[in-house]
Amino acid sequence: MGIHNEPGSGKEKVELPELVGTMLAQLLDQNDQDRAFLNVNSNEVVLMVNNLGGVSVLEMGGVTAEVVSQLEKSYGIRPVRILSGTYMTSLNGLGFSITLLNVVNTEIGGPSMIDLLDYPCEATGWSSPISKQTWEAKNTATREDKATSGDQIRSSGLTADAKSSQAALTAALKSVISVEPDVTRYDTVVGDGDCGIGLKRGAEAILEHLSTTPLSGDAVVDVANIVPVVERSMDGTSGALYAIFLNSLVHSLRTQGSGEASPKIWAAALKQSLEALSKYTPARPGDRTLVDALHPFVEVLGKTGDVKQAAEASKDAAEGTKGMKASLGRTVYVGGSGFEEVPDPGAWGLASFFLGLAGLKAVE
Repeated sequence: MGIHNEPGSGKEKVELPELVGTMLAQLLDQNDQDRAFLNVNSNEVVLMVNNLGGVSVLEMGGVTAEVVSQLEKSYGIRPVRILSGTYMTSLNGLGFSITLLNVVNTEIGGPSMIDLLDYPCEATGWSSPISKQTWEAKNTATREDKATSGDQIRSSGLTADAKSSQAALTAALKSVISVEPDVTRYDTVVGDGDCGIGLKRGAEAILEHLSTTPLSGDAVVDVANIVPVVERSMDGTSGALYAIFLNSLVHSLRTQGSGEASPKIWAAALKQSLEALSKYTPARPGDRTLVDALHPFVEVLGKTGDVKQAAEASKDAAEGTKGMKASLGRTVYVGGSGFEEVPDPGAWGLASFFLGLAGLKAVE
């Protein structure tokens, strides 16, 4: 579309990666005779990602990261400077534009184009350029993957059938994904509406991980490999709590010795992890949090060794949070009476995971 809302070349409903890919192809595809007027023949390129006025700062960060990533991956271009901000707007237009500038010799006997771009400027709306070194250093710091593959984590000797374990875990993750609309609805009533999406994002990330790194059959190695996936894909308080719990679970499992990872072994390790989690959060059963669903699962599994009974207990506890007055979390200050009609979103999401793990359907 044009800057004054002139009609564009087409309308499509696509995700950001596909949209950025289309835009970059229109800029850089030398086979497109109608548009191939820019020949990028070096890395001396400046990138500008312009906010047309209605894109949030958070979204602009995601857009810019995607553009930089595709430039390098698809075209081998690593911009020497990156300009991302609100430069040319169309009032509050919800969109963005991508501009590439070939850096050339100014031949003015003094500063280069880069020097001129870097020069201090107090114009309203001008964002300082980000250097290649700064961008790459930031990416290295934020994307450093401390995850270790199976052959890097010391084996434990605590074994489980890899095939059946992967099937059960896959079913549990798909159960979480299936209840996302319900969890989102519950969290819209008592929270900020992002709990369901957060859980779904984490479940999808683990499923993708399992598609390339199937379970090995070593309980410690398999859980340890999942931990960094959770840390990267899940945000918010619940994401932090899951990361703490799973990191503790890796340690707890390693203390269980070797042999078959029976339900009793898992229950003992889960109990230790639950105790470790309690050091980082004051949440206890009755506070209307995910702990309400986690605690009964661990307790019943330890007593019975039956995953189905434990999952049912978790489900009952999650349903029991209806009408429970929260003492922790966002529900405390959201207010209103909606909590009387819906269960705690985090508790329901976790109970759904356990139900899937047990081969049961997450039906309220």
